[in-house]
Amino acid sequence: MPQLTTRYQFGPFQLDAGEHRLLRDGVEVPLQLKVFETLCVLVENAGRLLKKEELLRKVWPNTAVEENNLNKNVSMLRKALGKRGAGETYIETVPRVGYRFAAPVENIPSETAVPSAAVGGFAKPLPRQEIRYSVTKDGARLAWASIGLGPPLMKASNWLTHLDFEWESPIWRHWWTELSKHHRVIRYDERGNGMSQRDVSDVSFDTWVRDLETVADAAELDRFSLIGISRGGPIAIAYAVKHPERVTKLVLYGAFSAGTNHTGSREAQEELRALTSLTRQGWGVHNPAFCRLFTSRFMPNSTPEHENWFDDLQRVSTSAENAARLLEIDANINVRELLGQIRVPTLVMHCDRDQVVSPKHGTQLAAEIPNARFVSLPSANHLMLAGEPAWKMFLVEVAAFLGWEEAAAGR
Repeated sequence: MPQLTTRYQFGPFQLDAGEHRLLRDGVEVPLQLKVFETLCVLVENAGRLLKKEELLRKVWPNTAVEENNLNKNVSMLRKALGKRGAGETYIETVPRVGYRFAAPVENIPSETAVPSAAVGGFAKPLPRQEIRYSVTKDGARLAWASIGLGPPLMKASNWLTHLDFEWESPIWRHWWTELSKHHRVIRYDERGNGMSQRDVSDVSFDTWVRDLETVADAAELDRFSLIGISRGGPIAIAYAVKHPERVTKLVLYGAFSAGTNHTGSREAQEELRALTSLTRQGWGVHNPAFCRLFTSRFMPNSTPEHENWFDDLQRVSTSAENAARLLEIDANINVRELLGQIRVPTLVMHCDRDQVVSPKHGTQLAAEIPNARFVSLPSANHLMLAGEPAWKMFLVEVAAFLGWEEAAAGR
């Protein structure tokens, strides 16, 4: 028997909190996760003034975030909902106090499955992620997420993440949606950024490796595949050498073994110092020119949507000082002496026009890791976007390497 839940009707909208879905006249309205959760809290308390402090507590429990994150969510909701029949907004602002959902709301008992005109029947729920917290031996609080079912696939941390915000981002959602179809994917925000503890004194390459160890233990992983993206590559390498009994297969994408201070020219090192200085001054201040500086390097083929998302990521992921501090530690990484000690099957993939991590780093990894396989991907993006040919090639190679094809054939 279908499980019953409660939907809310207001104007032409139906809100189903259980299925994380908002429909307008039967057509789904896409919303980022925290924007959706903000709407749920407002609708469930329709007519009542909610102070900003209460909203922040309800939408970001056990997480310290700035007030402008809430203000931005409300702004995005107003754009998504539009105006009511008489021209009033659905969400009223009480200056310096909080917000009130002003439209009449009706509770509608219904089945959990919600009809969607977009698919001509019942809409299939998106995969869900579970976020938990664990504490490292030195007392740092780490947030980690588990998505999907199947053989475990752990992702080593890379520069600046936010488990919740990136879940529905145009840059990362296709990664986790596709990989979680075949694996239990475990991700985490390393110390200093995202939903993990920001105010930590000890941040180094060694602590990053220990953070991975903490999450692998907390997720109760015995043996698992490990993926290292960009700076996550050397972290994954160090872990695989330290714990060969736990890592079954290693995937390195856009990765390197040694940072700019060890491998870069004098000009490259000067560019990095300039970028670090700019980060300290321009991070999180909504400067379009500063945002384009990053997106033009990380994703030359990006759209305004990607640029806006990266601009938002700056505000929610970490402080300017932490962002710059992590860049400086990146530059001093050096695990090259460990490459010859890797004993697990390894797949190395690199975009052939990557401007952040030169393709020569990928070929060097493949050359010095015993029996590693190298795949060159046709893209100028450091992070592949959904829809480009390189992304489809990536999925084909990962499927063959991790055994998706064998699993499908055995069913």
